[in-house]
Amino acid sequence: MSRHHEDLEKSFSDEQREVFEKFHDCWSEYMSLAEASIFEYAFKLGMQIAIETLTDK
Repeated sequence: MSRHHEDLEKSFSDEQREVFEKFHDCWSEYMSLAEASIFEYAFKLGMQIAIETLTDK
């Protein structure tokens, strides 16, 4: 992926490169937020399963 990113960047003008870097930064931030959300959901689900397993109902 990094290699393709570099190859693509080489073909851009300075203005296109700047726009692409802004897009890349936004995409990275979005993915970080998505990963954090997925972790939070999975952690809560895991805790619910653990609580249900350890308590008698």
